Amino acid sequence: MKKKIANWGNYPVIESDEQYAANTNDIAKYARSHSGFIPRGNGRCYGDASLGRQTLSTLCFNKMLLFDKSQGIFKCQSGLTLDQILKVIVPAGWFLPVTPGTKYITVGGAVASDVHGKNHHKEGSFSSHIQEMEVILPAGELILCSPSAHSDLFWATCGGMGLTGIVTTITFRLKKIETAYIKQKQVKAKNLDELLALFDQYDHYTYSMAWIDCLSKRKKFGRGILIVGEHATTEELPARKKQKPLMLPAKRQITFPFNLPSWTLNKLTISVFNFLYYSKNTKKEINGIVPYEPFFYPLDAILHWNRGYGKKGFIQYQFVLPLESKNGLIELLQMIGKKGWGSFLAVLKVFGPQDDLISFPMQGYTLALDFPVRKGLFEFLDELDVIVLKYGGRLYMSKDARMKPEVLAAGYKKLPEFVTIVKKYNPDFSIVSMQSTRLNITPQS
Repeated sequence: MKKKIANWGNYPVIESDEQYAANTNDIAKYARSHSGFIPRGNGRCYGDASLGRQTLSTLCFNKMLLFDKSQGIFKCQSGLTLDQILKVIVPAGWFLPVTPGTKYITVGGAVASDVHGKNHHKEGSFSSHIQEMEVILPAGELILCSPSAHSDLFWATCGGMGLTGIVTTITFRLKKIETAYIKQKQVKAKNLDELLALFDQYDHYTYSMAWIDCLSKRKKFGRGILIVGEHATTEELPARKKQKPLMLPAKRQITFPFNLPSWTLNKLTISVFNFLYYSKNTKKEINGIVPYEPFFYPLDAILHWNRGYGKKGFIQYQFVLPLESKNGLIELLQMIGKKGWGSFLAVLKVFGPQDDLISFPMQGYTLALDFPVRKGLFEFLDELDVIVLKYGGRLYMSKDARMKPEVLAAGYKKLPEFVTIVKKYNPDFSIVSMQSTRLNITPQS
């Protein structure tokens, strides 16, 4: 069925022939009979990684297959969302080993993007917790792969943007918890130096991230709020919550009803937002117990929040720089401040070591920024790319919709090895996306 589709950034919008599969036979049959398609989950990546003229949706392929409550092992089909999983595992005393900032992605999408979370510096990305997964190749063959079996396929699929085949089932390890709450600490930093020092001071926490004011200047340059947390124990909960420690109170969601006019997003409104957000913490340090949802998924409380960036959509620009490249972080923030194109949602995290084939994380600082699509944006982001590469960094493919092929090649040193594996399992390039063609991973059609 042909329809217009877009991912979460609402850019680009394309027309695609989208088909649905409900079982492995359907998937294998589709793979054998189609060329030029890309598997697609819930469309919550930001750019064009899961867009193509033909898309195979996995949203109907969403069954839970195994939940070992004693060992914390979970197996499911690739179209199941993290939200659906959390509803089952949290009441049983388990949590996701790694989660990004939204619970509305599919597990297949978590594999394709090799998602990371606030705990990467301690527990790595999603691939670190996968025991095995099944992948259907374009020829229709089903292969069981893991870090020790068909390991080349496994590592090329983790972070490989869906280009090696269609992930059908995933078996992964969960994390034991006592409650559905997080013991949270928020600490204000008056500038970037203090903020980075706070990351070092609180690096023993499992979860950490910071909001950063990317338009602040002079003595306030890079000011922000560090947020760290741990899963709360039953003993740490207030008395009224101890009776049902794994149950959260009923919540309400609001919906962003329409696309905001593009003129509402400007230097003044972002500056006002940043001032108010920073000032809301009236104390240097705030401690509390909060449900896991606002800690991990604050924006999920607002359905369709992406409409806030206007009808033209937005680009989420996320890069990582090595730990020793603090000057690169300063230079990038200075350029953004000078341009005046700040971001409401500027999120800074620290990655731990990771040396996978094509996954995004490496030890260092990662910053994610949202920019509404406007005249001159892509040229400005090209300038930022130059700085990222100068300091040995790279961009996140799952957020990308405009990177040039040479930027990808310079940032991902193992790209040739990845392309070789893609050719091995996807020899006719039956699986392609707008992104893979744009980045010269797969040939131009």
